[in-house]
Amino acid sequence: MTDSATGPASAAVTDWHRLSGASVLLDGFHALKHAVRFGARIPVAVTTDRLAALDLADELAPDVRDTLDALLAEVPETTYTSLVPRAHPTAVAALAVRPSRGANLEALARMPRSAPVVVLDDPRNLGNAGAVIRLAAGFGATGVVTTGTVDPWHPTVVRGGAGLHFATAVERLTVAELPPGPVFALDPEGDDIRGLKLPDDALLAFGSERSGLSPELRARADRLVSLPMRPQVSSYNLATSVAMTLYHWSLTGDAAF
Repeated sequence: MTDSATGPASAAVTDWHRLSGASVLLDGFHALKHAVRFGARIPVAVTTDRLAALDLADELAPDVRDTLDALLAEVPETTYTSLVPRAHPTAVAALAVRPSRGANLEALARMPRSAPVVVLDDPRNLGNAGAVIRLAAGFGATGVVTTGTVDPWHPTVVRGGAGLHFATAVERLTVAELPPGPVFALDPEGDDIRGLKLPDDALLAFGSERSGLSPELRARADRLVSLPMRPQVSSYNLATSVAMTLYHWSLTGDAAF
């Protein structure tokens, strides 16, 4: 590979610069793999080594190998590093079209619901938000809603979600705009989750890492729920709390996996 992109690589770089401002950055092989699996529209994808990327697909994701073969354009390393905020170890990156907000809102509001919606009330840590979206996708949750100022489609959140934003409905709403369904809000003073059945149409709400539930979300809650915790341990990580709660739902609800 020469130091300057030519042919298909040059076209890919041109498309990247044209589309990057309004697209979702898929950072790394696994983010691209998941986005392809869940139907994302991906106009451009680049790598510094097509053969290595396709070998990785043969090993880890043969179901998307042919799609990646058609998508990936090989570019020089200097070009690749100029396109992304920081290089990923797999040296793969792509741009995807963000799903329609209208379609996401429709999916979140549709009733009856076969799986809960996770609500993150004013989250602050972008990596935690991404990890929660990855968990929600893994458990087949209907979606993840955030309140507050953080955009759940921020590149750092998408990186933490490993491309699994496309496997569930992800949107930012106000508390007043939350979709229908009973709100089960996690709080240390709530009822022990081990004695509860979480309904499939529930909204499972989690407060911010520092300040917990906002007054608005607390007022909207139908029931406060607590996770088992040893005395004198102050809290769990946000993603851990979500994982524990979704696992409990999967045991007591109608999870489809």
